[in-house]
Amino acid sequence: MNCGYVALVGRPNVGKSTLMNHLLGQKISITSRKPQTTRHRILGISTNAHGQAIYMDTPGMHASEKRALNRHLNRTADSTLLGVEVVVWLIDSLAFQEYDEEIFKKLERAGLPVILAVNKVDRVKDRGEMLAFFELAQKRYPFEHIVPISALKRTNLEELETAIMALLPIRDNIYPEDQITDRSERFLAAEIVREKLTRRLGDELPYSLTVEIERYEDLPGISKIYAIIWVERDSQKNIVIGKDGEMLKKVGTDARFDIEKLIDKKVYLQLWVKVKSGWSDSERALQSLGFGDI
Repeated sequence: MNCGYVALVGRPNVGKSTLMNHLLGQKISITSRKPQTTRHRILGISTNAHGQAIYMDTPGMHASEKRALNRHLNRTADSTLLGVEVVVWLIDSLAFQEYDEEIFKKLERAGLPVILAVNKVDRVKDRGEMLAFFELAQKRYPFEHIVPISALKRTNLEELETAIMALLPIRDNIYPEDQITDRSERFLAAEIVREKLTRRLGDELPYSLTVEIERYEDLPGISKIYAIIWVERDSQKNIVIGKDGEMLKKVGTDARFDIEKLIDKKVYLQLWVKVKSGWSDSERALQSLGFGDI
């Protein structure tokens, strides 16, 4: 059997979390159209007749390190290249961008087999342009494979999985066949709440908030979850709560539905919004809010 760890890397917002969810056939990583939605390294386990691929979804690699949170995201993304057997580099256009040069350097230092997955090919109209880019990319770096895919529409995902599995070492499965992630339900619940906030709020506010599960009670027939939404300013608190509490109610309803679907159980979800000034630029605050583990 083939078995090993696979790092999914790339710039922010290229579709890494969507790709992993579809490779697993189950939603583990939260998604949105906003960059830097993924803040933690998420492990997803796919086991089939050929072996076990252990995918590691990472925050997008980016140049900006203005805040402690940005530095944490980059450290998390970079550290994922340690201890994996294969790298899948996801891009979403027929061109390399300026910051992709930094990713090239990181991959060269790692010395691992790399598959280039070109996402959103359903948008490509000119097949000749796509083939010309593949030829250019192969000259730029010795990719093991270049696979055109659409993560959202599952185009060529079987081909990608086959290419990945062939590069993994021969050994016994590391995780039980029925395990799909190493993250707790408590962690996943917090991520789902943050996803709903990210999708419903404006472009800037999601980067100034995080979610902490204060209490998680797994009772017979129901799970009771008490979560705090931390923001950095009082004005942000008002936006999250919304007029007459409407925004917070909508977020809670959306999140409860997805959590119930994930854990297959009735959920009681209570949300509070609190202010922790400057949390995203404080290493100590990040540690206390669960960002310490890379």
